[in-house]
Amino acid sequence: MTRRPAALLALLVLLCLAACTGGGGGAGPAPSADVPGDIVVASGRDVTGRNGVRQRLIDAWNERQERAGSDYRARLVELPGSADEQRGQLLGALQSGSAAYDVVNLDVTWVPEFAAAGLVRPLPGTLVDADVIDSVARTARWDGRTYAVPFNSDVGLLYYRRDDLERAGLESTDLRDVKDWADLEDLFNTVAEADLPGRERGWTTQLAAYEGRTVNAVEAFASTGEDAALTDDAGHYTATVGALTRGVAELRRRAAAPYTLPEAVRSDEAASLGAFADGRTTFLRHWPYAYRTLHETFGAEQLGVTALPGRAVLGGQNLAVTRDSRRAGKAAELVGFLTGRASERCLLDAGFAATRVSAYDDPGLRCPVAGDKPSPSPTGERPDRMPRDATDRPAYARTVLLPALRAAVHRPRTPLYGAFTQTFTAHLGPLFGADPPDDATLARTLDAALRRALPD
Repeated sequence: MTRRPAALLALLVLLCLAACTGGGGGAGPAPSADVPGDIVVASGRDVTGRNGVRQRLIDAWNERQERAGSDYRARLVELPGSADEQRGQLLGALQSGSAAYDVVNLDVTWVPEFAAAGLVRPLPGTLVDADVIDSVARTARWDGRTYAVPFNSDVGLLYYRRDDLERAGLESTDLRDVKDWADLEDLFNTVAEADLPGRERGWTTQLAAYEGRTVNAVEAFASTGEDAALTDDAGHYTATVGALTRGVAELRRRAAAPYTLPEAVRSDEAASLGAFADGRTTFLRHWPYAYRTLHETFGAEQLGVTALPGRAVLGGQNLAVTRDSRRAGKAAELVGFLTGRASERCLLDAGFAATRVSAYDDPGLRCPVAGDKPSPSPTGERPDRMPRDATDRPAYARTVLLPALRAAVHRPRTPLYGAFTQTFTAHLGPLFGADPPDDATLARTLDAALRRALPD
């Protein structure tokens, strides 16, 4: 980026921060001149590892600033702990002003909460343009304004062992026609009848008492029909006991003992990934980053991936500029760079789910960041075993990942998401206990609890 476009973008951002309303009420923050110095980006752990792609993108932006003679540098701060713990750290820091964060990397479910609390600033809507996948773009907005920009996305996928299916006698290991849970149960039964050594159950997933249980439950509930939404677009609770009863029944079915690894009720992403990698199940529900991770163990002839039967939940992280940033204009310029077309191609190449359509289908788009993936050895082999297509993208990106993102469903979008997920997770707990209640009883209890957690 040359000096003139960079300066122009910063000026436009400052003007918008001062005046743009994006359809919402109230005035924006008063403009002020940016103070030269470090632009601090607070984020969770980069799943691509040490010196991961996020850090390399920030390094690339810093190199541009240095060449332009700028007095600004970006610095990445990785927050420790789980996603829930990171949310608590960010809320505490921004509410108290105890941490000088300029940009925060928010889980998509946090955006309404941080926006409604006035902890992040409205941004120019042009940063979320038509190239951003529609379902993903909606996570950036709240109450008619754009408060964040999609950085990397996420969606539930179904991983499976191709070699298990072959040994079980299936003629094809292409599972694109597996559309619902009944189809998957048929496969569970076929593999079980083959009595493969080491295989304990058909599948595993994340049902421990944390956000993983919420995600799996929302996927089950959403798969029961169009009336399964728990809230409307404004965050108001809209579910009925009847819809909740169908959702509980579907979740019970998915966690059924004949098919599900018993440890799934205590498993998070790491535990379920480990169980699948150890060969204890043939199928696994997981996120896109597992594609690269699992190919460190399995070859393309062993590992398959397809869309999750039914409906899959959309995840991911969005970048927002904090209310108290003294470098808001330049911070928004950094956000634009980190979420731009080339950067999204880098994120896709590294194993993240990119947020822009061009990252998947533009044949001329390449990642300009050195080290975005390991270089081939003199023999032509890559240390990174992730299969790639003719354009050097992950082989499943266009055929599996992009369609899954487009079709994904949202978790409830509400400023009270923290209260929702705690209530939802806790009140579904008895379903996995020794003496679970019937579907209707659990649904009535859940309905009453959610009405308290999400008052109008």
